[in-house]
Amino acid sequence: MHGATTDRYGFASRTWSQAAAQARLARPLSPAGLLLGSLFLVASLTPSLIPRTTAMQGLLAGLSFAAGYAFGVFVRWLWAYLELPPSRGSLTPRTKDPLYVICLVLVVWALWRAPHWQNHVRAVFSMPAADGSDSLEVGAISLLVFALLLAAARLLRLLSARFSRGLAKVLPRRVANVLGVGAVIVLVLVLSNNVVLRVALRLIDSSFQQADALIPPDMAPPQETYRTGSPNSLVAWENLGRMGRRFVSSAPTAEGVANLAGAPAQTPLRVYVGLPSADSARDRAQLALEELKRVGGFSRSVLIVITPTGTGWVDPAAIDAVEYLHRGDVASVAMQYSYLSSPLSLLIQPEYGEETSRALFQAVYGYWRTLPRERRPKLYLHGLSLGAMNSERSLELFDVLGDPPHGALWSGPPFAAREWRRLTAERNPGSLAWLPEFRDGAFVRFMNQHGTPVPDNAPWGPMRVVYLQYASDAVTFFDHRDLFHAPAWLYPVRGPDVAPQMRWYPVVSTMQLTLDMMLANGAPMGYGHVYAPSHYVAAWRLVTGVEGWSPQDLARLGRVLDERRAAELARDENEGGG
Repeated sequence: MHGATTDRYGFASRTWSQAAAQARLARPLSPAGLLLGSLFLVASLTPSLIPRTTAMQGLLAGLSFAAGYAFGVFVRWLWAYLELPPSRGSLTPRTKDPLYVICLVLVVWALWRAPHWQNHVRAVFSMPAADGSDSLEVGAISLLVFALLLAAARLLRLLSARFSRGLAKVLPRRVANVLGVGAVIVLVLVLSNNVVLRVALRLIDSSFQQADALIPPDMAPPQETYRTGSPNSLVAWENLGRMGRRFVSSAPTAEGVANLAGAPAQTPLRVYVGLPSADSARDRAQLALEELKRVGGFSRSVLIVITPTGTGWVDPAAIDAVEYLHRGDVASVAMQYSYLSSPLSLLIQPEYGEETSRALFQAVYGYWRTLPRERRPKLYLHGLSLGAMNSERSLELFDVLGDPPHGALWSGPPFAAREWRRLTAERNPGSLAWLPEFRDGAFVRFMNQHGTPVPDNAPWGPMRVVYLQYASDAVTFFDHRDLFHAPAWLYPVRGPDVAPQMRWYPVVSTMQLTLDMMLANGAPMGYGHVYAPSHYVAAWRLVTGVEGWSPQDLARLGRVLDERRAAELARDENEGGG
C-alpha cells in the first residue's frame, strides 16, 4: 500500500508504508533532545519549596526530561526546516558517542546529588535527613514516565503524518503538512480543553458527594440544643457531611476553654450547612442564617463567617485559636460548596465556590446590619487556601463602606486571589514580595511565622485585614507568569523557610512549584500550606484586638494548641487520613 510518507523535516512526502510507520515509532532518540532533557532533569532535582517523596521526585524528573527533550527536538527540527547550516545529514558516531556519555554522566551525577539537595529543604523544615538510598528508584520512575510520554508523542506525530498524507493528495505538500499538524493540535486541545476539564470536575465532585452521602455518620448526633445536627437543629446530622460533622463535634466545651484560657468561659457556637442540606447556594445560606439565629450566634461578642477549603474542611488550628483567645465567646458559621481539594479546584476552576461564599456573607451581613450597633457582635471573615480566595471575593468593599465588617483573616491565600495579588503588586517600595507592607498598615497587614513588619503600635482603621502566609507555601506563590523569569519572592531576599540553595530555572522551576502545590499539605506544621495554631493566635490577636492576655499567656496558649494539633496530625497520618 502506497501513499505519502514523511520527509526529513517530519512532514508528508509521496510514499507511505506500514514499515515506514513502524520505523518512525522506533527511530533513535534525538541527540539535541537528550542533551536538553538531561539538563532539565538535573535542574528538576535541585531544591524547591517542599521536600519531595521518591515517587514525586521520579515523576518530576521524568516530566522535566520529556519537556527538555521535546524542546531540543523542536529546535533541531526548526533549524533543519529553515535550512540553516549544518542542516543536512546527522551526527556521526564519533560526535554522538561523547554527547551520549555527557548526558549519562549528567543524569547519574544528578541522581546521586538529589538526596543531598533535598536534605537542604528538609533541614529548613527541621526534618531528619534522607539517607539517599532511593536514587535508583527515582531514576527508574523518571525513565518510565519519559518512555510513556515519548510513545504518546510519537503516536501523535504519526497521526499527524497520516492526516497530512490524505490531504497531500489534493493540496500542496506544505499546506497539507500545516493542516495535518493543526488537526492533531485541535484534537489534543479539544480533549484537554478547559470546558472538558470543568465538566470532569463537576462529575468528580458529584461522585464524591454521592459517596459521602453513602458513608454513615461516624459519630452519634449531638444532643445539646445549641449544636447543629442536634434533634432541635434545622440541619439534619447526616446532611452535614464528614467535614461538617467533624467541625461541629470538635468544638471545645466551656470547661475545656476555661482550663486553658481561664474563666469565665463559654462553649463556642459552631454552625455548618452541608451541600445536601438545600438545592441552591442561596437556600443553604438562608438555612445557615436561620440556624445561626436559632443557636444564639448573634448574642456572642465575635461572629465569624468562614469559607471552608475545597473539600468543605475548616482548619481546626484557625477556629480553635480564636475561640480560646476569646474564651469561647465566639460564634462561627460555614457552608460547604465542594468535595474537591483546593489545589485541584485552583488549577482547573479557580472561581469554584465563589457563589456560595458570597451568598453566605450577604445573608449573614444583611441580617447583622439590621441589629443595633451596640448589641450586635463584631463581624469577621475567615478562609484558608481556596476558602481565603472565595471569602475575599465575597466581600465587595463598595457595598459595605457605610457599615463594614470589623475585619478578616485570610491564611494561605492562593495565587489566583485577585485582591491579594493586587495588594502584593502595589506594596510599598523596598518591602518584600513574600512579606509585603501596604501603605501605613491601617487597613491590611501581611504576616508569617515571625509576625508582621508593621509595628505593633501602628494604628488600625475601622476594618482590619490580615493575610497569614508562609514563604514556603507554593499554593500562595505559584505563578505561571514566572515561566521565563525569576519570581520577586526568591530574589534578592527569600523567606526564612525557603532553602538558601534553591535556584530558579526557566520552565523547570514552574514545574517544580506545580508539584510543590500538590505536596504543600503534607509539609510539617508551620511550613508549606500547614498553618500552626500559634501563628493563628498571633494573627487573630491582630485582627480582633483581643485584650486581657499577657505575652507569657499568649505564648503558652500557642504552645499548647501546637502540641494538640501536632498530635492530631500524627494520628491522622497513622490512620491514613489528613
